[in-house]
Amino acid sequence: MPPNILSDYLNQIEQAIVQCQNVEIERYQEEILTPKRVNLRIRLRFNQTHLLEVNEAIIVTDNQLNFLDYRYHFQDEKNCLVFRYDSTPHFPNLPNFPHHKHLSDQVIPSQKPNIIEVLKEIKDLL
Repeated sequence: MPPNILSDYLNQIEQAIVQCQNVEIERYQEEILTPKRVNLRIRLRFNQTHLLEVNEAIIVTDNQLNFLDYRYHFQDEKNCLVFRYDSTPHFPNLPNFPHHKHLSDQVIPSQKPNIIEVLKEIKDLL
């Protein structure tokens, strides 16, 4: 039986979140649309102050995860943006379009990170 790449991915994300310290899970929703299509919505509160919101639209094609859209939005205790990675196609002149990263005062080119990399970046910031 071939591995279920989508359920394996979701399990990996869930385990990464569970291993985080000082994190409250405010929302964890897997909207399974088909066996090969899911929308993932996560809201995590770090240290009772900082907030990470995750949105991913994922489809499996040719046994590969393909992210149709994503957003990883992290803000501080004053609701000010710390960073946001997303794939909204509104900066066509940046390398790696449509992938980019918003910082508090600028937008920079970026590769799409995975959720585990985002969690590590947050851990390093906090």
